[in-house]
Amino acid sequence: MRVTILLLILTAALAGCVSTPAAELVEDSASAGRVAARLFFNGPIITMEGKNPATVEAVVALGDRIVFVGSERTARTSYPAALATDLQGHTLLPGFIDPHSHIGMVADTMGQADLSPPPVGTTRNFSDLMAALRAFKQRQNLAPGEWLFAWGYDEGQLEERRHITRTELDAAFPDNPVYLQHTSAHMGVANSAALAVADIHDGSPDPEGGRIVRFPGTDRPTGLVQETAMYFFAGTAIAEAAPRKAELFHRAQDLYLANGITTAGDGMSEPDGARLLQRVAAQGGLKLDVMLFPGAAILDNPSGWVEGDDKATATFGEYRNGLKFQGIKIIADGSPQGKTAFFTQPYLTPVAGCDSDCRGIPSLTQDALNRLFVEGYRQGRQLYVHSNGDASIDMVLRAHEHAARQLAQPLDADRRTVVVHSQFVRPDQLQAYRRYRMVPSLFSNHPFFWGDQHVANLGPERAGFLSPIPAAAALGLRFTNHSDATVTPIDPLLGLWTAVNRVSRSGAVIGAAQRATPYQALQAITANAAYQFFDEADRGTLAVGKLADFVVLDRNPLTVEPMAIRDIRVVQTVKRGVTVYQRDAAAALPTAD
Repeated sequence: MRVTILLLILTAALAGCVSTPAAELVEDSASAGRVAARLFFNGPIITMEGKNPATVEAVVALGDRIVFVGSERTARTSYPAALATDLQGHTLLPGFIDPHSHIGMVADTMGQADLSPPPVGTTRNFSDLMAALRAFKQRQNLAPGEWLFAWGYDEGQLEERRHITRTELDAAFPDNPVYLQHTSAHMGVANSAALAVADIHDGSPDPEGGRIVRFPGTDRPTGLVQETAMYFFAGTAIAEAAPRKAELFHRAQDLYLANGITTAGDGMSEPDGARLLQRVAAQGGLKLDVMLFPGAAILDNPSGWVEGDDKATATFGEYRNGLKFQGIKIIADGSPQGKTAFFTQPYLTPVAGCDSDCRGIPSLTQDALNRLFVEGYRQGRQLYVHSNGDASIDMVLRAHEHAARQLAQPLDADRRTVVVHSQFVRPDQLQAYRRYRMVPSLFSNHPFFWGDQHVANLGPERAGFLSPIPAAAALGLRFTNHSDATVTPIDPLLGLWTAVNRVSRSGAVIGAAQRATPYQALQAITANAAYQFFDEADRGTLAVGKLADFVVLDRNPLTVEPMAIRDIRVVQTVKRGVTVYQRDAAAALPTAD
């Protein structure tokens, strides 16, 4: 472990933002070397401390901690031998925190065919889709019988405006099981060979919480499988990626760092992936901090996600070599763009596999959800509940109330239960979040990627209130905002842009009243995100004693024209005082004694 500089930090805390230059070099027992203080100056430095924007002239890191935040003059006086990094007018912020994505899935998809439509990819129609699949099969030299997996598939953005079927896939790939993962990650399309491997045949019953879509008037599956019906295929994709998972993970974490992310979550960690990350962490291979969110099965099998025979259970809430088990992930409903999210009022457009009163699919019964809440709260676990539609959110609130009563616990205990996505939350439900100290983790990329579809499927009123950052802020909620990668790209600046502008693919503004300020949007991926993970004492703002996790941007998000936020680029990412990403090595920020 690093030799701590606790005395220095305590002195700084007593003295305000000015630190005593008691030691500009500290011993690092891990490398048996000496670590120099590092001064950042000459650019806007946004601390993210407080409800309103605040900037300072300089920040000094010593080892992996911030030891000074304040004026450049005082910094230079206090740390005359510090290595000085000239920001050259670029903007420095706390490192971005990923409130909810799937770094394990991001890694897996790096070994799959990419079917993403513009602007992420190039697939516009079935012809493009087939060409991408054929090219991938050829590159991978897949033999008959080997799986062909693809991701990014989105029928709503294809020219045909419908799902491709098993029949069309069979014509091109008769000898390989093929599965196209929908961009929502809540459904997909399989060809006949893949359906046979999954033992899905004519007349196979729908699983609880899922749907096997059939050709009209028949019992014959079209290949489209929704919610729990697609779990077999998702699990098989994970298993197929396992031999390359370590290599792919390192590529994935480099992608996160290139986007300024210094702390990331792995929503719905599966056992093999969790054990792999523990091995990577133990070998010192994590360049960013990663949090694991196992599925609810860990409540009954706490050792199943743990690497090594000498450990009986997972230890939650504690970083070990940059990795910690943070909470439990529960899936309560489906996808709004896939029309499986669970609503109190029906969809306004036809829903595949549903004839009437089509309000989506709850993934669990109320009793089942209640039991998970009771056991999760009994074990003291933070719960992260995927819930998009307002009917699903009603179920979450009832489960919270039931568990608190059952366990004789206060309804407003500081559990920070996170309602992941909370996309179509109602105003009265936001009020309940405030009463129960819940955290809405919102998803502002939806107005851009699927806002036009939401208006058609749900009407302008419901669509206009999706991911309501200003409404949450007005109630004092500590909202966060995320990418849900691989659902949308792992790009915090894109999320910042979508939160501030709420412009759809067609250029329409989806809910003008819920456009966030740039500062609110930044809070959602820095200070508020740290709060969501109980990490607010350690990261999320620039303050003495916190981790030296920084991101340097080429422009200031608080001052550029709102539509230009999307064009801002990450220049440098610093993790625990060490530069882990530099956009252009030839034009690296100058550093001098």
